[in-house]
Amino acid sequence: MAEGLLREMAADRIEVASAGVSPTHVRPEAIEVMKEIGIDISTQRSKSLEKFLTKAFDYVITVCDNANQHCPIFPGPNRRIHWSIDDPAVVAGDAKTRLEAFRHARNELRERLDKFVEDELAQ
Repeated sequence: MAEGLLREMAADRIEVASAGVSPTHVRPEAIEVMKEIGIDISTQRSKSLEKFLTKAFDYVITVCDNANQHCPIFPGPNRRIHWSIDDPAVVAGDAKTRLEAFRHARNELRERLDKFVEDELAQ
């Protein structure tokens, strides 16, 4: 969700990449809640950090505690940012409960990314 949000917010100002510590697939709930705000992430795919280990980044943003604990050091003078956002993929319950967890995560990501774009990319 963060990848889709940042691509939408930052447009062509930055190159956006995302990866996971234990990638699986893009969750249907994520696709649905992003569609609710007009962002299509259905073509995104879950990628492993391994793919990016030799790539230099200006920013490395982790969005959950597990990712923060297991995130490798990337080459170059990147700025590391961590946001502790509850992982909606681990929420149990019915479809409505799971969708609410994904909406909550989406909204928190959107708020934090709005501020990131305003503070870091407006320069």
